[in-house]
Amino acid sequence: MPAPSQVTTTYLKPDSDEVTLTFATPAPTQAAMTSVKLDPDTLLLAVYTALSANRLKEAQAKADELVGIFPNFHLGHLIRGDLLMMHAGVVRTFGAAKNAPAGKINDLREEAMTRLNSLRRRPDLDLLMPRSVLQLMNQQKNVLLVDAKNSRLYVYEKQGEELKLRADYYITQGKFGTNKTREGDQKTPIGIYYITSHLAKSRLPDFYGAGALPINYPNEWDKANGRNGSGIWLHGTPSESYSRPPLASDGCVVLTNPDMQNLFSSVQIGKTPVVISNRTEFISKAEWQAEREAAITMTNKWRHDAESMDSARLSMNYSKRFKSDLGDDLKAWLSRNQASLPGIGRRTSKLRDVSLFRYPGNDELIVGTFTQDIQTGKVTKSIRKRQYWSKEGSQWKIIYEANI
Repeated sequence: MPAPSQVTTTYLKPDSDEVTLTFATPAPTQAAMTSVKLDPDTLLLAVYTALSANRLKEAQAKADELVGIFPNFHLGHLIRGDLLMMHAGVVRTFGAAKNAPAGKINDLREEAMTRLNSLRRRPDLDLLMPRSVLQLMNQQKNVLLVDAKNSRLYVYEKQGEELKLRADYYITQGKFGTNKTREGDQKTPIGIYYITSHLAKSRLPDFYGAGALPINYPNEWDKANGRNGSGIWLHGTPSESYSRPPLASDGCVVLTNPDMQNLFSSVQIGKTPVVISNRTEFISKAEWQAEREAAITMTNKWRHDAESMDSARLSMNYSKRFKSDLGDDLKAWLSRNQASLPGIGRRTSKLRDVSLFRYPGNDELIVGTFTQDIQTGKVTKSIRKRQYWSKEGSQWKIIYEANI
C-alpha cells in the first residue's frame, strides 16, 4: 500500500474553490452515522471523510456498504473501484480504471462534487426559514423548493404559521441549467408552479422511473413574459441507474426512484406549490416574520382600498406598467371588475385561502393568491385572484393581476 499522504491528496484535489472537498464543519462521528437512516449522500460523505483522514480501510468499508445498499448507484461503484486500486498503488485521478469513457467519468465526478458540496455548505435549516415562502394557505400541507445551484429539492411542511423541513433530495435539472424561455431549450424553468397530476409508473416508459408529477409550466407570469414550452415534470430515473448527473434532463426535475416514491406522499394535486429557484435563500426567523407581515399588510391595504369604491385610491396600488391576464390596461381592468360586482350600497370584503411568495429570480416580486369575498348589501360574490407585486423604488405596486 502507498503511504497515506500519497493515497488521498491528489485524488481529492479540486479543480476550483467551488468544488473543494475539505470540510469547514466537524466530520460526522461514527455514532452520528449509525443514528440516522443511511442514504447515498451520508455514506458518500463518510467515504470521503475517512479518505481525507487517510483511513483507507474505513473508506473501503463505507464504499462496500454504499454499493451493497444501493447496487445500481454507478457513482458508488466508481469510487469503490478507485479505493480498491489504492491498495495496489497511487491513484491520482477520479475514475482511474483504464479505458473508462471520459464523458461518463465527468458526469459521475460532477455528481460526486455536487452531492458533497451541498452537504458541506448546508446551513442550519432548523434555525432558518426559506425566504421565498411567506405564507401557505391552510389547505396546503407542504411546499417543494428546488435549489438549482445545489441540485437539491427541499420538502417543507406547514406547521401553524411557520415551516418545518421534512426531507431534502438530490436532483437533476436541465442540460443547460435554468431560466427556461422556449420549447426545446433543455432548461429548467424558474418560478412558482403547482403539481397538476400524478402519473403512475404503470402509465409511463421506464425512462420516468417511479412515476411523474407534472407542473403547470408555463404559468401566467411565464406567458405574460413570452416564455413557452410544455411537459415540465418532476419524475424518477430509469431502472438501470440509481441517479443521473446534475445537468442531464430536457428541463424536468429528476429524482431517484426511492426519493420520488417518498415525494408522492407529500403532494396534494392542484395544491402543492413547487418553487424553483437558481438558489434557495434562507433567512433568520425574525427576518422572515418581518417580511411576511409586510406582505400581509400590503395585501390588506389593497383590500381596504378596494372596499372604498374610490377608483383613484385603489389605482394607487397599481403600477403604471400594469397589465391583466386579458391584456387590459389599468383603467380597463378596474372598470371590468367594477362592472362585475353586484348590488348598490356599502361594500365589505375579506380575503381567505391566502398564499404569499417571493417570486424567484432577479426582480423584487411578490405573488399573492387569495379568494376575495365581496359583500354588497345582501349579495356576496367570491373571486379567486392572483396578483404580482413589483417593488418600484420603496413602494410595492401590482404589475399583473388575474382572476383565476
